[in-house]
Amino acid sequence: MLKLTLPDGKVLQLPDKSTGMQAAQAIGQKLAKDALAIQVDGEIRDLSRVIEKDCKIKILTFSDEKGKETFRHSTAHIFAQAVKQLFPEAKPTIGPAVEEGFYYDFDDLKITPEDFPKIETKAQEIINANYPFERKECTLADIKKFEGDNPYKMEMAEEYAKKGLKLTAYKSGDFVDLCEGPHVPSTGYIKAFKLTKIAAAFWKGDSKNKQLARIYGISFPSTKELHEYEKLMEEVEKRDHRKIGKILDLYSFHEEAPGMPFFHNKGMIIWNTLMNFWREEHEKAGYIEVKTPIILNKTLWETSGHWANYRQNMYTTKIDEYDYAIKPMNCPGGMLLFKTKTRSYRDLPIRQGEIGLVHRHELSGVLSGLFRVRCFHQDDAHIFMTKEQIKDEVLGVINLVDKFYKTFGLSYKVELSTRPEKSIGTEEQWNFTTEQLEKALKSCDIQYKINEGDGAFYGPKIDFHIKDAIGRTWQCATIQLDMSLPDRFNLEYEGPDGQKHRPIMIHRVIYGAMERFIGILVEHYAGKFPLWLSPEQVRVLTVADRFVKDAQKLVDELGKHHIRATLDNSAETINKKVRNAQVEQVNYILVYGEKEQQSNALQVRTRDNKVSGPVKTEQFIQDLLKEITEKR
Repeated sequence: MLKLTLPDGKVLQLPDKSTGMQAAQAIGQKLAKDALAIQVDGEIRDLSRVIEKDCKIKILTFSDEKGKETFRHSTAHIFAQAVKQLFPEAKPTIGPAVEEGFYYDFDDLKITPEDFPKIETKAQEIINANYPFERKECTLADIKKFEGDNPYKMEMAEEYAKKGLKLTAYKSGDFVDLCEGPHVPSTGYIKAFKLTKIAAAFWKGDSKNKQLARIYGISFPSTKELHEYEKLMEEVEKRDHRKIGKILDLYSFHEEAPGMPFFHNKGMIIWNTLMNFWREEHEKAGYIEVKTPIILNKTLWETSGHWANYRQNMYTTKIDEYDYAIKPMNCPGGMLLFKTKTRSYRDLPIRQGEIGLVHRHELSGVLSGLFRVRCFHQDDAHIFMTKEQIKDEVLGVINLVDKFYKTFGLSYKVELSTRPEKSIGTEEQWNFTTEQLEKALKSCDIQYKINEGDGAFYGPKIDFHIKDAIGRTWQCATIQLDMSLPDRFNLEYEGPDGQKHRPIMIHRVIYGAMERFIGILVEHYAGKFPLWLSPEQVRVLTVADRFVKDAQKLVDELGKHHIRATLDNSAETINKKVRNAQVEQVNYILVYGEKEQQSNALQVRTRDNKVSGPVKTEQFIQDLLKEITEKR
């Protein structure tokens, strides 16, 4: 009999050679109906595959991230099959699920969005046929039989074969595609879908390679969910941070540096305001700030495990004939800082913060404004502590995260992510660290969900998923508990017994990636930043040139109180000036003319066109300072 441990710790017993679907049915018919894939000891598999041995399992549905990925990756295959039937010369390459749905890249395919309806019609025929997704293990010779005329698939197959990896393909109807999987049981599982856009992408993200046609799409288990998505997309379109960023002159993107945003002066004001808030709160919480280099020797990354586990995402270079890497994470540099002097238990905990610039290779096709970039700044911190200090330190980070997110009006949900298939460290270490995170969560009465197999490669983690103004969720803050890297770097402190001990460490971020967090805030506020964050808080508009001198004095007086104010003394009409200020989301607009000059009182207009006053200049300044201080 198979003994299958469920996420809640219960053990399910099934006959040997049972499949994932049989496991789902044994748990409950509702779960079996919704099941899309199964997680077996961290590996995501087809439901039709046999479970070979006792293991931990989780049945994945559309509500699970990995279940959603399986669903949408399967949809990508259906569209590739439809494209191949309509355009036989097209050469499919890769078709992964991505954050915004899925895409599939093709060579020798010339289409426009006008072709979408016929592709969607053909895809619906494939779905209606309810072809099973049949997994086949293959040799390189097998792959040549059905992919021999597709150089892209053959290149991938040969690369896999050289690495000694298993070659698999999936068949649905008469379509066979080289693929790792997994897939939903059959094409009929896809209930609602649409193609969304076409883009260009280079093979393997390298501009030296041929440019391919990339078709994006989205899919859901129900038509209702698709309609809700379409309504959401209308709202998202209005809030698109790329468009708002251009209107507000915050940042820009350039072909000369794909995935590497340029921040303008107004964008830097927001950046620095967020950083000032970060530094103030971290200083109160007992953190010190450090800085480490962005290029470090290969040997460091071998010690940390990144070279073996994260190499494909790293940029490398040679210096004096030695291999170096641009850091994708700040952690190893933080380890070296810890080792710069002898540490005692009296020194712990050490809370070491760093706003570190990191680089990670992302394929060009998934780059998206500030949300998916190749270089970004992490508001990182590494906390070194004793075993006895773990609970208090984790709770300290949770409270800090809560304070930050409430300041921005963001609610959040929490997930506890456990050991992934590709990881370092012993089973004992993983069990201990996972248990410690659970204890901390339970002690502060936070509801959380277990996310099996999605931990960092060196330790389990608590992830915070924030919800924005239109209900979208974003994973930002994380708390990762790690015993492996202190082991690998041989970190030590002297205990009260005079002996050497190994510290435990927390890796954590709150904003996550600064660039991405700013993008989230732009869309959350739809560009209408609260006063304390706004790059331009007040704009003074002159009625005529004779009022410019006194209007400038008003701007200067606001500036003395660190209120960000500007003067518009252009030749435009007052109505046009007011409209410009509102479009640019200036919080308060002051028209300055004869009445204001004589009375020293102001009529205050908001960007939403609410007018109040008259109010004395001194009172207006005090009101603004109160609003800024309270971060309303």
